[in-house]
Amino acid sequence: MLINRRTFLYATGVLTVAPKVSVAQLKDTYYEVLLRHTRWAETQYDATAGRYRRTDFGFAVVLGNAVLLTRGSYDAALAGVEKNVLRDHTLATIRHFAASNVLAGGTEWGKTLFWDTTFQSYFVLAARLLWPDLDAATRANVEAIARGQAEYTTSLGTGNDPRSGSWTPNGLVGGHRGDTKLEEMGVYAQALAPGLAWHGDGPGWREAFCRWSRNEAGLPAADLANPSTVDGVPISANTATNLHDTFIVENHGSFGPHYQEELWRTSGRNAVHFLLAGRPLPEVLTRQPNGELLWRTILATMSDAGEPLMPMVNDREHLYGRDVIPLAFRSTVLRDPMAARAEAALASRLLAYQAHPPIHRLAKFSGEAKYEPEARAELAISYLLHELRPPAKPVSEQEFFTRAAITIDHGADPGLLTHQSAAAWAGTVTKPGFTKLAWQPAHDDWLFKISGATPVLLPPATVTGRNAVAYQQVRDGFDATASLLRFADGFAGTATLPTGTIVCALPRPGRVDVHNLAMPGMPGLSGSRTYTGAAGRVTVPAREGFRVDDLTFPATTARHVRMTGVTPHPTYGYSLFEFEVGPGTVTASSFDPGYEPAKAVDGDPATRWAVARAERGRADSWIAVDLGTATTVDRVRLRWETAAAGAYRVETSTDGAAWTTVATYPRPDLGTAGWLDVDGRAGFVARSAGPITVQGDTITVPAGIVEGYVRADLREIAAEPAPQCPEGVRASTADGFLSLFNLSGADVTGTVRLRGFRLYRGTQITTRDGTEYALSLPAATARVEAPWFSARGIPPGITAVVHDAQRVTFRGGPAMFVLVHRDGRSLPVVLGRAERTVSMPGVRPFPINDLALGRVTFPNSVLPPGMSDPAAAVDGEQHTAWTPGRDGRMVVDLGAVHAIGDVTLQWTHRTPPPHTVTYSVDGKAYGEARSARYVAVSTQWRPGHATLRSIVVTSGG
Repeated sequence: MLINRRTFLYATGVLTVAPKVSVAQLKDTYYEVLLRHTRWAETQYDATAGRYRRTDFGFAVVLGNAVLLTRGSYDAALAGVEKNVLRDHTLATIRHFAASNVLAGGTEWGKTLFWDTTFQSYFVLAARLLWPDLDAATRANVEAIARGQAEYTTSLGTGNDPRSGSWTPNGLVGGHRGDTKLEEMGVYAQALAPGLAWHGDGPGWREAFCRWSRNEAGLPAADLANPSTVDGVPISANTATNLHDTFIVENHGSFGPHYQEELWRTSGRNAVHFLLAGRPLPEVLTRQPNGELLWRTILATMSDAGEPLMPMVNDREHLYGRDVIPLAFRSTVLRDPMAARAEAALASRLLAYQAHPPIHRLAKFSGEAKYEPEARAELAISYLLHELRPPAKPVSEQEFFTRAAITIDHGADPGLLTHQSAAAWAGTVTKPGFTKLAWQPAHDDWLFKISGATPVLLPPATVTGRNAVAYQQVRDGFDATASLLRFADGFAGTATLPTGTIVCALPRPGRVDVHNLAMPGMPGLSGSRTYTGAAGRVTVPAREGFRVDDLTFPATTARHVRMTGVTPHPTYGYSLFEFEVGPGTVTASSFDPGYEPAKAVDGDPATRWAVARAERGRADSWIAVDLGTATTVDRVRLRWETAAAGAYRVETSTDGAAWTTVATYPRPDLGTAGWLDVDGRAGFVARSAGPITVQGDTITVPAGIVEGYVRADLREIAAEPAPQCPEGVRASTADGFLSLFNLSGADVTGTVRLRGFRLYRGTQITTRDGTEYALSLPAATARVEAPWFSARGIPPGITAVVHDAQRVTFRGGPAMFVLVHRDGRSLPVVLGRAERTVSMPGVRPFPINDLALGRVTFPNSVLPPGMSDPAAAVDGEQHTAWTPGRDGRMVVDLGAVHAIGDVTLQWTHRTPPPHTVTYSVDGKAYGEARSARYVAVSTQWRPGHATLRSIVVTSGG
């Protein structure tokens, strides 16, 4: 009755917010989702053949079926099929495809590593769940598949699978350009797991499985620093390298967090075989080299739904059915409370997501057709993991994003500068083809569209120069990012603040597209979006189905009417089912065979005109109707296919040569100066005269400084005066931070005039109502300054030199005022005619000159016996320290090569162990050279020696 009541509440709209799912409810939620998904699964059944289809691996639905048939309380009303019928369909399918697999002597499928082995893993698991119901011949075939695949994969050694085309792990070297070794090596490991789990260790199977698994997240600088053993083999024996020198992963030529999850996706597929077979998990599944450094990058790009964001890959966003299994594995097998919280958040969305058309499906918004049976299988595995292993206790949502908060500059080649804060996620993307400032206020992955090539704020042109800064709380006193980007025709700047606010300096208008769907149960997706600005308020309803534009205009006499494109669909160009203006002869700039212009006026709603494939990227494609004689026209109706124009003109002509524009699309729903609230969830403030416009589900902001706020009083913020800057410089004081952008190719010095008495690092002179800040900004750079102090009651003419977050020098007295620190501490200041330096007690002097502070350290994830996490030596905390363990050694990655000045080691109060400090540029060879990226501390530590409280590295440049 509970399920039926929930269904009723969703259907009637009473239940408008997805119910929170606790960890204890995950199994039941997954079971219900699988039941409902069975209605789709049954569409894959071929009644004539008597089995599920081979197309797009549709037969993989048998794993979800097997879970429903052997677990839980089957509900035929939800599944849409009686249990005995589902059992018959499932067993018949397993019988057929077990016999038709190449490894069992068939010819239909199997053996190929990419991608048959993924579906073989699901298939073998389904058969094992239904083992008592299988006949002897089918059992023998299933066993032949598991054993045969392990034997075949082992026989390949580290070579490529000749059956898999161009797919390659690049041996045990990795670093293959365009695709990650993580996924490819994971596939080799998963091809071996069923054989190992169900049939024991054949010749070389375990060694190959562990070798591929250990190297999946391999990076030499980390691995060579780690003497720990996994399954008896030192991690330092790993040979694989990532494409980049950090833990960012690329696939399909771009950064894709979905693929960074492959370590745990394939691990989940593998672990469930061992657990069901009653065999111990190989150690490499529970002690994963570098796994936590990889997980750190996932947390740095995660939404409030527990889903990784996809700012650079054109699909795999909102792929809820497939994003469950990595979280389920980490929650149950690795006992990770952060993953447990993320999994519960994602599970809370599943039923609402599933109920949205096309109903019942789990991979409806992106990806390939095979993702649907794959999503069903991976949800079934997630169910089983929770059945076989108790999950971790999740952290709270607030704690989750507080702990996940981080800034990372992944570098110019990966093209991502990212900031996860407690209030929002933002990323400046500069990868060719994906340039944008992606922003998720409140981590809401259903507010703004950010995936793939979707344009967001920045010009979507190629970045020819990039200057980026990632500020970190531990070193700088606040988290933020700043970037200055050079394009062929100008510059743009971005800043992200610890409050979740973003700032951009735009050379031309920017665009933000809004998700607008009716998805009951999903926060914000009520079927409309409401926009409020100084000019009023408008509600834009969600568009269902194909778009229909009815445009009216003053009556005019014309013989020819045409649609001329301005902005094509980014992938497919232009395509019209109907161009209704009157009968006549139709021509077009181009057409695809079978989609001729006449099909847009033939009265058949199923036929359409489409531009030629080669012309899809052309903006000014057109279709025109010759009415045959001069006619009065005052309206047109255009019914678009998916390839709908983002913008176009309707033009008329009397002779077919001279054309007059009579209507344009889109027509603004709202144009407002200064500020715009988006559905009460976020908003923009524009510091220029140009309007912010709303046209359908697209927001256009003007050139100049634009600030984006999560939730704020935008009217009040917009009323605050903007900083006055020298030529070529733009500035913002959003949330009190001073964001500075030099949008020129020359160094700039001058004065920035600010309202209010916030004091920033550097020199400023007070005025009657603010300060004059002395600016020195190198060419094409940006920076963010924190408002470390404010001065209450300070008179004009006082010079304040802020050295850091602790000290200020004042000149120009006499004067009396109160100095207030950002953290709320205050100090009365009496300034005479002499200069006075004031030091605020109890605060740290940010920024701290320490290259090691807050940096990544090795070993990581798998620590040697007796060693504690070396990150304790670079965390800035005096109450933590690194315990080396016997002869322990640690490495700190400074992130880039620096000229090293001093290295200072602070030990606790016992006798320090004998130790040496060495340096490396590449993380492989260490010596005395003082230009380095990696700094190693090697010890002869024994119990009773001191532990290392901190390593401080200063620049020698």
